[in-house]
Amino acid sequence: MTSTMGPSASFRLTTDMVPERDRVEITREVYGRTVLKVDLDPLAPAEVDMRVRALPGLGIATGSSSEFRVHRSTSLIDSDDLILLALLDGTSVMKHRGREEPVGNGRALMMSGEEVGLNLIGPGGIRFVNMSFSLKQLSPLIGDPASVLMRPLQTDAGAMRLLLDYVQSIHEVGDTLTPETWHLAATHIFDLTALALGATRDAAEIARGRGVRVARLRAIKADIIAHGGHVDLSAEDVATRHRLSSRYVRKLFESEGTSLSDFMLRQRLVRAHRMLGDISHAGRSITDIAYEAGFNDLSYFNRAFRRRYDATPSDVRAASVKSVGTATDEEGKL
Repeated sequence: MTSTMGPSASFRLTTDMVPERDRVEITREVYGRTVLKVDLDPLAPAEVDMRVRALPGLGIATGSSSEFRVHRSTSLIDSDDLILLALLDGTSVMKHRGREEPVGNGRALMMSGEEVGLNLIGPGGIRFVNMSFSLKQLSPLIGDPASVLMRPLQTDAGAMRLLLDYVQSIHEVGDTLTPETWHLAATHIFDLTALALGATRDAAEIARGRGVRVARLRAIKADIIAHGGHVDLSAEDVATRHRLSSRYVRKLFESEGTSLSDFMLRQRLVRAHRMLGDISHAGRSITDIAYEAGFNDLSYFNRAFRRRYDATPSDVRAASVKSVGTATDEEGKL
């Protein structure tokens, strides 16, 4: 299990890092009791790999899980949060408020954290996006929270699809984001959730104005960053992955006074700069690093790098080597 404390608390739980005899208990304590306040009983060998992030009024968990019986008893209830259960792969059955509904196959469900419930994860396990929302913060955006509980929500289109894509994308790069960016991201997540559930008229107008366009652009940028801004990733590729037209993707970047190609170039240069400044890559040639960063033309790489950083790739590498040498000399004097 790894964790990070910063503008938001986050950790990753993976059973591969835990002795087999302890997997069920650690999963139960760390995720079941800390995150969702539920009990977990394995129905197959326990395998879990998830990332969890806690923000003010919002919790996010993404990952995969083997087959479990997940249940909330009265003794574990300690909040009135609303919990969204969405599956990317696999199926489960939710029993809550006297009803039984499937989750998966393009459907998600919202349940109340202040009531008992049961979720049976199906054979083969699941890949999921789960979120918990402060009732106090979400209810003004959607009107009557009770109206959305145990109501099947389609995940393959509209605001719900955008919400899930956005959450996954921003979660992948979360530890690199500033506190201000995370605050903005949380606002967008609440906006998109309200739109997916049926926002009040005023909330919908606000959400469309500040959330949808920005969330789409943020998800696209996070996707490009995750792929290193690789040269083979075209506007058509990006558009297809996010279920948009390539023309709309280009217009999103134009709205910020830039272009998709410029943004991708910056990401490739950032990657190259990072490797050149990393002493662990000191044995590699600059040509090799440029190629790995997505540049097929070394002359173009050198020109673009110098325009971006006002220094040559050789300058950056030399400065990195010199700083390591200086640090070593200083240590020798102690």
